[in-house]
Amino acid sequence: MKRFAPDAAARAQSERILKLFPLKRLMISDNFCKGNRPRRRVFRRPVFQKKEKPRKIRVNPSTVRQLQLPVFYQANNMTEHQTPAAEPQLDENQIIALRREKLHAIRQERIAFPNDFQRDSFAGELHEKYDALSKEALDPQEIPVKIAGRMMLKRAMGKASFATVQDVSGQIQLYINNQGVGEAAHEDFKHWDMGDIVGAEGTLFKTNHGELTVRVSNIRLLSKSLRPLPDKHKGLADQEVKYRQRYVDLIVSPESRDTFIKRSKIIQTVRNYMVGERYLEVETPMMHPIPGGASAKPFVTHHNALDMPLYLRIAPELYLKRLIVGGLERVFEINRSFRNEGMSTRHNPEFTMMEFYEAFCTYERMMQMTEGVIRACAQAVCGTAKISYNGKEVDLESPFERLTILEAIKKYNPHYTDEQLSDEAWLKKEIVRLGESLPPAPGIGSLQLALFEGCAEGKLWNPTFIIDYPVEVSPLARASDTKPGLTDRFELFVVGRELANGYSELNDPEDQSARFKAQVAQKDAGDDEAMHYDADYIRAMEYGLPPTGGSGIGLDRLVMLLTDAPSIRDVILFPQMRPE
Repeated sequence: MKRFAPDAAARAQSERILKLFPLKRLMISDNFCKGNRPRRRVFRRPVFQKKEKPRKIRVNPSTVRQLQLPVFYQANNMTEHQTPAAEPQLDENQIIALRREKLHAIRQERIAFPNDFQRDSFAGELHEKYDALSKEALDPQEIPVKIAGRMMLKRAMGKASFATVQDVSGQIQLYINNQGVGEAAHEDFKHWDMGDIVGAEGTLFKTNHGELTVRVSNIRLLSKSLRPLPDKHKGLADQEVKYRQRYVDLIVSPESRDTFIKRSKIIQTVRNYMVGERYLEVETPMMHPIPGGASAKPFVTHHNALDMPLYLRIAPELYLKRLIVGGLERVFEINRSFRNEGMSTRHNPEFTMMEFYEAFCTYERMMQMTEGVIRACAQAVCGTAKISYNGKEVDLESPFERLTILEAIKKYNPHYTDEQLSDEAWLKKEIVRLGESLPPAPGIGSLQLALFEGCAEGKLWNPTFIIDYPVEVSPLARASDTKPGLTDRFELFVVGRELANGYSELNDPEDQSARFKAQVAQKDAGDDEAMHYDADYIRAMEYGLPPTGGSGIGLDRLVMLLTDAPSIRDVILFPQMRPE
């Protein structure tokens, strides 16, 4: 590797130093490098200086500090994480500048970012296959491998060096020495830094401590890392930086990588489960001319060619039910929805849902399906349906409990009386006392729901279906045949938060039209989350919507539950953040 090209100031400084010490190389004393066992370190002078008769002198660390040797002396045999014991750490800008100098030197010598290295092995698979073999059984086989990944650790020790390389499957150790790769290539390797992406070819063996290692015969720098990785022990201490720089979080945090691998597995399990139940996966519009399918405030955009406003969808429900009208009797969709509302540990403006609809069934079937898919996901990623969340067991194996809104209120607040729960004036006072907002929708049912949210919802730890929601807050659900003022609707709560929502679908077009009009009246009265009147959906219903059940599961919250994540931002790769 070429020496670093120093700037004018550094060149002048080195000239002054070399007038004092006319030498070919400096022998730095034993404990110059922090954290290494006692040994001598050789630091070569810059190539632009020539001396007639090279000789050696020993310089102690205090002399080095007094002379303030320029960075390119120290860079030959140490990274920024291996600074002299008494020297301060380089700041990030200095490290980046140093690494850019290294990259510049590489560009002068060869292709800096080659793409012709082909790996044939993954670290995790090698460990899985060969960890059980003893050193005596493995070493004679000299199994050839080609491994590639990011260098996470580096230990340069004279004629031999060790490095730890990380790929998507795990980590494996590399052993590099002069005999294996040659003195020039080994010297080149010593200039590389943690975070660099390397490719290595060699044979497997085990160290005396039994660690699976690649004895390297050829090693190449594939991509130079210009920014230093966070401290390997502290990681990304700032939670906000983790969310903003997820790419760094994934490099340094095995827990984060595991979370998002599990997320992918959960979504795949959901898809497989639904296909196994003979559902058809579909895609419906993400931009709607009329927002609908849920009570929420939408994001608004503008279509230039059509000169019309469009709304990012808040739910896919109405389009999926149009497909039921069209004869696709079992459909589901996994996709993003958007709601222009507040952010919290449970809410992100952009989130992932799975909604599914089936003709000729009721909300009873939807509860069975919801329970089944959640249990299948738990088995897939946790190996059991009895999981732990925040240090407390959650039983997803037993049949999910079912309670009405009033039953749940009285279960966790036995001091409430039936008279109080049917008194609108008392309900309003109690809701305010609990610090909740009064609901915009009129009616005793909406007041009872607001009270439930304030005094019972957060106590539903094990999975519980809350059923029989009031009609005034369920504009798309079918009215109960036996319970006036209520609907055949459920919401599933686990660990104190909503996870799913479903119901027997309202399929009477005249009733649906009247409910849309009631929603419009609420919107005119100031309720921003009330629904619009969707004339095209009414027209579709007039062709005949069969008896239908539907449900929606919040997949972000399901991933939170199954990965023991405290915040929705922990399970979304790039959550919405305020500007930096």
